[in-house]
Amino acid sequence: MRQNCSCCFPALSPSRETACFYLLFVLIAIYMLVGAAIFSFLEGPAELQAHQLWERRVRDFSHEHNLSSEDLKSLLQHYEEARTAGIRPEQGRALWDVPGAFYFVGTVISTIGFGVTAPSTVTGKVLLVFYGLLGCSAAMLFFNLFLERVLTFLSLLIFWCHGRITGHRGMEDRDSEDSRNEDWKPSAYQVTLMVFMAAMLVACGAACLYTAMEGWTYSESLYFCFVAFSTVGFGDFVSGQRAHHEDTWLYQVANCLLMLFGVCWTYSLFNILSVIIRQGLNWTLTVLLWLHNSFCQYRLTLFLKLGLCDSERPICHSKNITSSGVDKGPLWSSENDVVVTESTTRGE
Repeated sequence: MRQNCSCCFPALSPSRETACFYLLFVLIAIYMLVGAAIFSFLEGPAELQAHQLWERRVRDFSHEHNLSSEDLKSLLQHYEEARTAGIRPEQGRALWDVPGAFYFVGTVISTIGFGVTAPSTVTGKVLLVFYGLLGCSAAMLFFNLFLERVLTFLSLLIFWCHGRITGHRGMEDRDSEDSRNEDWKPSAYQVTLMVFMAAMLVACGAACLYTAMEGWTYSESLYFCFVAFSTVGFGDFVSGQRAHHEDTWLYQVANCLLMLFGVCWTYSLFNILSVIIRQGLNWTLTVLLWLHNSFCQYRLTLFLKLGLCDSERPICHSKNITSSGVDKGPLWSSENDVVVTESTTRGE
């Protein structure tokens, strides 16, 4: 009889891509839990105070105007329905004229979705589903094509700058430098830095415009730019909704262009940052794999030090072992599978 207890199961071990996916899932879950705890600590007391203030105001208003709480709540429910249809207590611009509708479809296909304007008719809601399906797909394609051209331009720009810097060296090193320049490629960090600077330039310039036109503070304008350009779109700040904006066509055009460029650059920044995150995940997997193989080698060495016979010590089956005796592990290559087993032979 033969009994095997595996230390490593290459057949059951995931590929490197799958392991990266699992690790990213766990890290995102932890990131969300930490973020939830932080924002709950920061915003929870403010929410409680807002509830208490609202209840006190409703009670005082009902007592002052001799209204029952039920009647007042019924009125507030009607107001919520009117607000969904676009009615505001303060005077604002029309939401469903041609410029307002154009602003709405722009927030739909860009996936910003502020929530200030929404269709109220059944026909409009059904149409929005099919309209958004095609529009969002086309917008994603446009963002990807924009990203490709940005990466090409920045790579050529960085390569040109690198060539200019190395071109000032002596003539004796010119041939060797030319051969090196052919193999040289810009790093992801250089491209990320330039895209980040471009995205910040667009956001800061847009914040100056919104501060002047919307009456927000500069920090509020920067906050709006990130929420809008990242397509989060909370809807607590929305540009171009005041009554006097109907007559400022230049501002409306500038607002749409800033939204377009802001979303494009922010989308590009997110994609390039994901490359750096991927590199971090690969490094983490490399460290985890090194720890795993070190444990297996330590376990093998421990059995050898205990003086076990050949039939009782762990056996390392490998298709490709390095000269140092350390296997590369299943995550490195599907061709280099290593199994460490404990074998016990009885009655042979």
